[in-house]
Amino acid sequence: MRSFTVLSKKLITSTFYLSTIILFGQQVTEKGKYCDTPSRCDNPMVTHGIVTSPNYLASQAGLEVLQNGGNAVDAAIAISSVLAVVYPQMTTLGGDNFWLIYNSKTGELKALNASGRSGEKATIGFYAKKGLKKIPSRGYLAANTVPGVVSGWDEAYRYANKSMAHSLPWKDLFKRSINYAENGFVVSHSLAYWSKVNVNPLDNEFRNLQRFTKFKNTYLKPNGDPYMAGEILKQPQLAKSISLIANNGADVFYKGSIAKSIVKDLQTNGGILTISDFENHKADWVNPISVNYRQYKAYNFPPNTQGFASLEILNILNNFDVKSLGEGSADYYHLLVEATKQAFADRDAYLSDPEFVSIPLDRLLSPSHGINQASKIKMDKAAEIVRPLDPKGDTVWLGVVDEDGNAVSLIQSIYHDFGSGIVAGDTGILLQNRGCFFSLDPSHVNHLEPKKRTFHTLNPAMLMKEGKPYLVYGTMGGEGQPQTQAAIVTRIVDFGMSPQEAINAPRWLYGRTWGASSNDLKIEGRITEGIVQELKRKGHLINVVDNYTDVMGHAGAILIDPNTKVRQGASDPRGDGVAIGY
Repeated sequence: MRSFTVLSKKLITSTFYLSTIILFGQQVTEKGKYCDTPSRCDNPMVTHGIVTSPNYLASQAGLEVLQNGGNAVDAAIAISSVLAVVYPQMTTLGGDNFWLIYNSKTGELKALNASGRSGEKATIGFYAKKGLKKIPSRGYLAANTVPGVVSGWDEAYRYANKSMAHSLPWKDLFKRSINYAENGFVVSHSLAYWSKVNVNPLDNEFRNLQRFTKFKNTYLKPNGDPYMAGEILKQPQLAKSISLIANNGADVFYKGSIAKSIVKDLQTNGGILTISDFENHKADWVNPISVNYRQYKAYNFPPNTQGFASLEILNILNNFDVKSLGEGSADYYHLLVEATKQAFADRDAYLSDPEFVSIPLDRLLSPSHGINQASKIKMDKAAEIVRPLDPKGDTVWLGVVDEDGNAVSLIQSIYHDFGSGIVAGDTGILLQNRGCFFSLDPSHVNHLEPKKRTFHTLNPAMLMKEGKPYLVYGTMGGEGQPQTQAAIVTRIVDFGMSPQEAINAPRWLYGRTWGASSNDLKIEGRITEGIVQELKRKGHLINVVDNYTDVMGHAGAILIDPNTKVRQGASDPRGDGVAIGY
């Protein structure tokens, strides 16, 4: 049997992998600052296809597609659809996704916006008449934007099927997701944790999701208890919905029986989405945005996502000798946090749907603006100039590079953990609550209007060298996404780390997340006490959190050597994922 190549942060039992798929490649362990044992930093290197995702079942599905002759987009759809079954706390068919797709045949990098717009009846006045000053975070009124995930799968597949080699039949991409929904899958540690968190005392309106009958019937055991890790969860209604999509295409979701069932349930319970909202939805091809970073070009996603904030951080760092600070030093953490503050100030001032507001991207991403932002940073003192918004992030990121060099960076989300809490009609589909992030203040840049896309934290990334992908990377984690992306890039580019070592290294999070009210600087406990005290002396409000906490998000990366074309993958020790290749 060929040698098994797997990258995971945990010692996941490999028996089921070995019994179902054959992987081959070279496993290399590079001991370093954050790779002191093989189990902590296995570094696979392969010559053909490679995938990384935050769940091992999803990664396996993607690799199987590649080995059966599918391209990178085919594999991404297979991974995404499995995640929509086995990771409902983070993503479902009722959410949104954003794609960066590199076509090795044309040398083109394309961006696909598959986020949903608010309903035609979604107005500030509608909520005001109900006495609401804020859109509810859960329930039927929170589900006020059309799900975009399926439209993203459909549009990306149509593009790849025409312009990439080795495309598999559409229906073949959903075999594993249908199987896991119908016959069940083993509940992961992440799903078990977030299920328990959301079955809280009855007086907790945000976390008490068992009050929604269909949520309870879908995600909890018959006695109302959450599933524990290692138990089997089946979703027969969801299996039927995915089967309909596999056999009939995306139209059944937006114009057929699935749309009708979702809308009927919403309107019966006071929701506002209409059949017209679903029928008129479409995913849009947009132009990716970029800045130079050292000898590379960093690409990201334009508004309505915060991708320009991720790029602004790198644009600021161009004006500093990051390497001289030393990775893991107090100055390193301080600089990246201060650059984040500058970027978030712009983000919060401008970010919304570009069809409704003017966003000066050329100025915000210009070298001169980066110089100006950098000049405001004081290395001995933390600035107190930014009051970030509160975008949480229950999200998944996945990456694929196929044998031909096609690459996908895909991010998908339902906003809060388990989104709106509404499992609609008889579809088994959990709807997102992304639209609850709209403001009901008409003067706010991101205020609610009909048919509008809201501020999205989601932003997939790629780093290019001489016009070809060098690093495919991303993460979930709301406000942490730009910060973790900056950590990965600086650790790989400035400090020469492997992808896995860069992801393993201690992380930080400036701003609010997971519903927290504090605007502090969260740092993992592996950062030494001396560094903590130095950061406090600089004026940072420090909150030391657990080691490898998923508050920092689940990151992933694939690095492509420009000379040998060898691919290296990485998966986050903070999640349930794995990177595998052949």
